[in-house]
Amino acid sequence: MKIKASLSRVRSRLAAFSLVEASIGMGIIGTVVGALLSGISAGTFTMRMARENLRATQIMLEKVETIRLYSWDQVNSNGFIPTNFTATYDPQGAPSVGLTYTGTLHITSAPIGSSYSNQMRMITVNLNWQTGSLPRTRSFTSYIARSGLQDYVY
Repeated sequence: MKIKASLSRVRSRLAAFSLVEASIGMGIIGTVVGALLSGISAGTFTMRMARENLRATQIMLEKVETIRLYSWDQVNSNGFIPTNFTATYDPQGAPSVGLTYTGTLHITSAPIGSSYSNQMRMITVNLNWQTGSLPRTRSFTSYIARSGLQDYVY
């Protein structure tokens, strides 16, 4: 009888975890879950930034490529090409929903020191937007020439 009682006590001690073991296990699980959620959050934020950067690049290239199709007189006339503009993240979406990019466009003489410098212009597109509380900005500079692409448009 005594042997059975001592065997059942030994089995009951071996059958369960102690409070220290359970606490350490929960701490490890908590750390793993916290790291997992942090990784998901960082990955989501990185993807959001990449999408916003891609859309900013698309907007800037759209502005420059459109200007390359204008005639030389249109490029040089004051007020023909607007210097301030806004664009949305999703052009198909509602205008008040989502991210809004604000931009400026500057057309200046090309800063080159050659005889044909008066036949070229430098275009600079600056774009600003806000990701949460983080202000973001991108800039793109390109050149156009008097005898450029616009002469090949039929």
